[in-house]
Amino acid sequence: MIRVLLVDDQPLIRSGFRALLDLEDDIEVVAEAGDGSEGLALAREHLPDIALVDIQMPVMDGIETTRRIAADPALTGVHVVILTNYGLDEYVFNALRAGAAGFLVKDIVPEDFLHAVRVAARGDALLAPSITRKLIHRYVAQPLPTATATALDNLTSREREAVALVAQGLSNDEIAGRMVISPLTAKTHINRAMAKLHARDRAQLVVLAYESGLVTPRHS
Repeated sequence: MIRVLLVDDQPLIRSGFRALLDLEDDIEVVAEAGDGSEGLALAREHLPDIALVDIQMPVMDGIETTRRIAADPALTGVHVVILTNYGLDEYVFNALRAGAAGFLVKDIVPEDFLHAVRVAARGDALLAPSITRKLIHRYVAQPLPTATATALDNLTSREREAVALVAQGLSNDEIAGRMVISPLTAKTHINRAMAKLHARDRAQLVVLAYESGLVTPRHS
């Protein structure tokens, strides 16, 4: 059962998402919140698998809510998915920096929304290759701080290769094919890289890979 927390200051939006989620046998909405502060408290109380968090809210916005969830060791298992009306913008990138697992535009079709919830629950990043390219081309232009760049030096060559492929939007099976290894070994390389870089999920690996210069954008 995938446990979901809804955090949005618009009751109608929350009701719409809840109506969709309640129809699914493998998904349960455990709580709703109208602002980030309340959402953070409910995340600590219910420990959901997924927190669907609006990016712009009163009291505490989605970025700060994401940052606090990511910083709380008790909430390690909570994957934050940012909800936005505007698509790819600076707020979304800042949310990914803060620890979000990905983002969804609120006008997403129901089938894609339900698929996205399940993808996030598995711990995969909600960043399609096309979105990743737009994100990187627009916002990743400066090198990471020295401490993080140094951490990348601690990766093995195979771990660095796996991270670079994650940054291209490849799945574990696709990474395994490229590296000529098993999917389990690919997953092990990725998990070890995440641990060394203190990345919560694949979304953060994408950001780290590009910001550090491990991978460079291909300009069209």
